[in-house]
Amino acid sequence: MTNRPVHPLRIVVAIATAGRPFMVGETLAELTRQSRRPDEILVCPATDKDFQPGTLRLDGIPIRWTIGPRGLTKQRNQILDMVGDCDLIIFLDDDIFLSPDYLEQMEQLFVAQPDVVVATGDLLADGILGPGIPPEEARSIIAAAGPRAQSQGISPYYAGYGCNMAFRWAAIRQTGSRFDERLPLYGWQEDVDFSRQVSKAGRVVKSKALRGVHLATKSGRQSGVRFGYSQVANPLYLWRKGTVTAHFAFRLMARNMLANFGKLLTPEPHVDRLGRVRGNLMALRDLMLGKLTPERVLELS
Repeated sequence: MTNRPVHPLRIVVAIATAGRPFMVGETLAELTRQSRRPDEILVCPATDKDFQPGTLRLDGIPIRWTIGPRGLTKQRNQILDMVGDCDLIIFLDDDIFLSPDYLEQMEQLFVAQPDVVVATGDLLADGILGPGIPPEEARSIIAAAGPRAQSQGISPYYAGYGCNMAFRWAAIRQTGSRFDERLPLYGWQEDVDFSRQVSKAGRVVKSKALRGVHLATKSGRQSGVRFGYSQVANPLYLWRKGTVTAHFAFRLMARNMLANFGKLLTPEPHVDRLGRVRGNLMALRDLMLGKLTPERVLELS
């Protein structure tokens, strides 16, 4: 019998997934390459068709899963309810590959910086900015990058990036933080909202030693109209809620609207700019009518 290595922190990896059973399988398999393996993996699919545990061989890493109501914030809250004993919980998207030393570096950061309660990584590539990144290309990018020392950069940051963000479990419990279920479907800005809640207990940082590639697989995403609506509704909702500043909310909203209108005549093949513009305009109309809410996207096709 092989003894499991003893680590200073107990680390749980959490993944909510919907509509991408193959992709989540690839992401989970990549976790077996970590030099410091997770102590447990928690997975919350939206349906029993979104996750195929029988096809996985995680080489001794304990994994628990439960079906949650569809919606990123609801599924991540379901995971929070599953957590038992842990020191760190790391939320990953179902389409991110991590550098092999990611969890090892994350553990070192939280041990060395006891006042840090949220940490996020430095992406080597992010497919959200393009058509997405194939798995083999992602692996090649990570292999070419090699390791990087913690001393090469830890800096203050506003919030964790939802595809890879770690939280000190004691800080979540201290602040009573939950993902806001008024942000439906894909959520959008739920990572900022949750990070700012937890930040009441300590510092939020970004580390250049925590690296990975966000594949940003396009299947399973919401429509352009719905996303465009959320680009207006969600920042304004979080500002009114008091989670984010007015500067953050209006800058984010303006930047996205300018991008949508600016690229409307020459849209990227992987982005529904027309749908996003329609969603932006519908949200502005609802704002003027006094009925703008994040949940309104559920009524849009």
